[in-house]
Order: sequence, then C-alpha cells, then structure tokens
Amino acid sequence: MDLKSLIRDIPDFPKPGILFRDITTLLAHPKGLAATLERLVEKCHPFQPDVVLGMESRGFMFGVPVAHHLGAGFVPVRKPGKLPARTYSAEYDLEYGTDRLEMHCDAFSPGSRVLVIDDLIATGGTAQATANLVERAGGELVGFAFVVELRDLGGRSKLPDVPVVTLVEY
Repeated sequence: MDLKSLIRDIPDFPKPGILFRDITTLLAHPKGLAATLERLVEKCHPFQPDVVLGMESRGFMFGVPVAHHLGAGFVPVRKPGKLPARTYSAEYDLEYGTDRLEMHCDAFSPGSRVLVIDDLIATGGTAQATANLVERAGGELVGFAFVVELRDLGGRSKLPDVPVVTLVEY
C-alpha cells in the first residue's frame, strides 16, 4: 500500500509558504492505518524495547498500539504542566522561540531499552529533546520511528547515533 498517497498536502498552513503534510487522511483510512501500524511494528521489532515513548499528541496515536504489539510499555512525553508527578524537562528550539517537553522521572527503570515514536520528524527538535529525557532517566535509547520524514529540514542530523525508521519521506 502506498502510504504517501493517503497523506494530504495543505498549502499555506499554518502560515503562507508552508506545505503541511496532513496525516489525518491516513488515520481515517482503515487499511492505511493498519498498514502503517504493521510496518512500524515490523521495522521496530528488532529494537526489542522495554518501553515506547510517544510525544504529545500524535506520537500517542502510534506509540500505544506499537508498544502493545511489541509487548512493551508506553510512556507519554507531554507539554509542560500536564503530568501530575515529578518530571524531567527538556527544552527545544522553535522557529519563533523555545518550548519544553516533560516526562515522569519514574516513567521507566534505569537501563530500560527505549524506542521513541512520533508521527513526523522535521527539524528534529522534539525528538532531540525526547532523547535528552531518555538519557536523564537512565534509559538506553535503541531507536526512533516516524511515519513521515521531511528530509530537507535535516532533523535526522540532530539525533543521537541510533537507528531511525521512517515510512514515508518527502
């Protein structure tokens, strides 16, 4: 199945000159969604993670079912102030400033094998921040998985030297 054909292009969103890759059309397509999850599970199985981390919010949609199929736990990485217990925090750059991600300090045991999943990698800021959270918590980062990669934005170059899985590239 051609997953790229199920992703809609939205010109000038969220601002003029940006071509937004909209995965909601992929999510709404039952066979496309199933194929996406099956491919992620197949490509991530060799990593043998203990936990899968998904970044808010689209990383949750892919991370939970992949974790389930891999027999791993799931850990949400959230925007500031959304988690109730003590957290680690990592800041990352945006085009217009900075933002932060947080993860519970006790989200996984030190030494756990950790796989990071999100819907898309563009500039790599959120993925890099999440890798920093894994390191602070004492986890072993075993890989990244993304449904979409925007290659021209160079996000992969910001990531630690671990395997990176992508299903669709632009």
